[in-house]
Amino acid sequence: MRNEHIVQQSVQRTQEKKAKKGEDHKLHWWQLTLIGIGSIIGAGFFLGTGLSIERAGPSVLLNYLLAGLIAFLVFSALAEMSVHDQETGSFRKYAQIAFGHSMGFMSGWMYWVSGLLIMASEITALGLFTQYWFPEVPLWLFMILYSALGLGINLLGVNNFSTLESLFAVVKLATLIGFIGFGILFLFGIATPASAGQTESSLIPFFPNGLMGTWSAMIFVLFSFGGIAVVGLMSNDLKHKDETPKAGLTTVIALTTLYVLSIFFILYMVSWSIISEEESPFVTALPQFQLPLLGSIFTIILITAAFSTMVGALFSITKVLVSLSHAGDAPNALDHHTKKGVATRALGVNAIALSLMIVVSYVLPDKVYEYLTTAAGIMLILNWIVILASQIKNRKHYIETPSKKRYFKMIGAPFTSYLGIALILFAISGAAFQESERIGLFISFGVMVTIFISYLFVRKTR
Repeated sequence: MRNEHIVQQSVQRTQEKKAKKGEDHKLHWWQLTLIGIGSIIGAGFFLGTGLSIERAGPSVLLNYLLAGLIAFLVFSALAEMSVHDQETGSFRKYAQIAFGHSMGFMSGWMYWVSGLLIMASEITALGLFTQYWFPEVPLWLFMILYSALGLGINLLGVNNFSTLESLFAVVKLATLIGFIGFGILFLFGIATPASAGQTESSLIPFFPNGLMGTWSAMIFVLFSFGGIAVVGLMSNDLKHKDETPKAGLTTVIALTTLYVLSIFFILYMVSWSIISEEESPFVTALPQFQLPLLGSIFTIILITAAFSTMVGALFSITKVLVSLSHAGDAPNALDHHTKKGVATRALGVNAIALSLMIVVSYVLPDKVYEYLTTAAGIMLILNWIVILASQIKNRKHYIETPSKKRYFKMIGAPFTSYLGIALILFAISGAAFQESERIGLFISFGVMVTIFISYLFVRKTR
């Protein structure tokens, strides 16, 4: 009996150690917030905002406020499902529960394809940014280097990944907060331009290109929030999953505030009419103050932004691929993890797919590749509709008892869910009035049809 008691105590201690070890790999809500910010604020915001301002003028501020509201509604829906449902897989799994296996299949593979395309575009951008210092080095060499670094970080496990992504997020936050602080100094006349430049406010006229210009820019503004699903995907890595709403909604509110204030001060520093898609609006606004080493400093910021977005996208699509494998929608062998919780096989498949996408980016003409990346962004946004629709369907089965330990209810649902869907459709339809976005829209529909046909084929072969 004594020996049996000793054995039981030993087993209990072993289980406690394992539980503690698993708990050590979990994240605090503020870490997930930083990961969300690090994964979402990419080079696309620092560079691509120029196109939105060029089309919408000062009214782009309304676009960012509206996009922030849409992102808030989408994540509120995702958070409600995440808190009430113990299943792993995030939005893909919730879509399957709501509308059946086919929707889970489509939602997962849509996210995977769009994430892969966005990741490839970020790696291309990284190579181009680094050539600022090393113009003689071939682009493909930098692309291989950054791909290898991204894979290496993902192999470190959740804890190390979260630490590095948090550091990247701090760099981006410091950049935007610093810029906003500089804008405040300029607003009160403490900082003045060292050269003659356009220093008068360019907030009038507010709609220089009419409502159509504002509408057509909306889709690009939504892209600035495109990575919010990563917070939902990583909700299972939280120490307390009921803190998912706090992490995600803090992320959305922080992003909206930073975006709106930074763009406001850009427009206050220079006329919107001299901003173009060829140059970052931050670079357009700051040179008149003759800041030392501005080119190198901003290049470092762009590299940090693009690299962390690429690493976050790789982490996200690996999670989705594992979820698809677990559901039988991808090879079962991919649902395998190391002791650090790294899905090495799924990560390896993504590495191969990424290599192929890098080759594609070289082979295809620039314009065609631009259409593909636009289609990728549109598919990400279309997945938001799936999230909202899934929440409308699934919430009927949730027990609404605020006394429950795990409880969260989306404000105003289901009306706010329908509002979110309507606003997303409104934003996407604006893309149909511009040639490049219209082609990207058609490509995204083509990819979705291909994924659905693939589902029918997979179902038939089972």
